[in-house]
Amino acid sequence: MSGDSHRPRRAVWSMLLILLVWTAAQAGARPDGVDMSASFDGHDIAGTSVDKPLRLQPDSTIRVAVELTNNTGAALEIRRVDLTGHVLGLSYFSYSTDVELSIAPGQSDALRYRLELRGLAGQATGLMGGELAVYDANGTAVAAIPVITDVRGSLWSVYGLFGIALAVLTALGFADAGFAIARHRFSVTRGRRGLRLLAPGLGIGLVFAFIASVARWWVPDTGLWLAFAGVTAAVAFLLGYASPMPVPEDELGDAGVGEVETDGDDADEDETERIPAEKPKP
Repeated sequence: MSGDSHRPRRAVWSMLLILLVWTAAQAGARPDGVDMSASFDGHDIAGTSVDKPLRLQPDSTIRVAVELTNNTGAALEIRRVDLTGHVLGLSYFSYSTDVELSIAPGQSDALRYRLELRGLAGQATGLMGGELAVYDANGTAVAAIPVITDVRGSLWSVYGLFGIALAVLTALGFADAGFAIARHRFSVTRGRRGLRLLAPGLGIGLVFAFIASVARWWVPDTGLWLAFAGVTAAVAFLLGYASPMPVPEDELGDAGVGEVETDGDDADEDETERIPAEKPKP
């Protein structure tokens, strides 16, 4: 019965581990020879960093200018421009704008439009890696510029709820291990004790990286998340592995029985002393 109760939790942690190793490297092949530059409200976005991120204010309007140079030998047809923000390979905000631009070989041209950030407050918050990419008629990204964004959204956004869920799962993992230790049901095998704390330790690293993102300390790219999660998971495993062996239940049971019997003898003695001796009948 106890094994069945742990299956949903193990499934969640398994999905989380798969998510960690999955990246957003599915942007498709990009043809060589396409140069791209872009500006938001007159500021070049190529130089964004943690100290100078691209600030995105919910429900605001941004003037976007994209300049493209076609250095290939074929005409370039641009049909879409996407602004996305992603963490661990998942996109947490995305704005797609349909455009029509044809650039002949060896020529340059520019796109200018207004981007309205509607609904951004409910999508993400904090520092986040992003990308401005242009796509051709076949849906292939032909050029892109990586950006560091500072999203001024809500903690109750999709990204915020993702971090809160990580914190809850981590707390439940440690609570489960704590109850097992208190009830002397922790495994007597060192390896299993370490594995019992491995998942909560992994959660600590993920939650810390999430807090760093929301607090705007740094951009939580996939490498940083994996590094922190790996270190905290390894430390938690070692703590579980080196933890003292729990007392077997049979020993606890014997001790309990002895105490109960002793208490019973004392009670019998007390009762015996309170009963007066009967006088002999004449």
